[in-house]
Amino acid sequence: MSAFLPQFAERFARLDGKSLDGLQALYSEDVCFRDPLHQIEGLQALRAYFAQLYANAQDIHYTFLDADEVAPGRGYLRWVLQFRHPRLAGGRTVSLQGCSYLQWRERVFLHQDYFDAGALLYEHIPVMGSAIRWLKGRLA
Repeated sequence: MSAFLPQFAERFARLDGKSLDGLQALYSEDVCFRDPLHQIEGLQALRAYFAQLYANAQDIHYTFLDADEVAPGRGYLRWVLQFRHPRLAGGRTVSLQGCSYLQWRERVFLHQDYFDAGALLYEHIPVMGSAIRWLKGRLA
């Protein structure tokens, strides 16, 4: 296994709203970034997305748990994201588990995140969150 994934995870975890120029060392100009809520094409658009993310949320912290290179230039990172947002969970810390699939050459050109969008947003919105938690309890 190459050192690419652990190095990427370490550098990504250090990003914040003041260090977004560091994205160009991680991602190619033609990067495609996808998650359950967004599809972003290009490094400039990705930088704008992260700028908005860091402007609207506080105390953003990624903890990377596993790195698994499945083939040369392809692999997965498993992570936990913690953050606070004034309109979610009453401003308390939200914790979200997820996984990223990455493809790279010298830099990442495909970044696909997998996570439960309900756990990220919907469960932390006042009326909707109560209904979703009730429904999950009923299904369990």
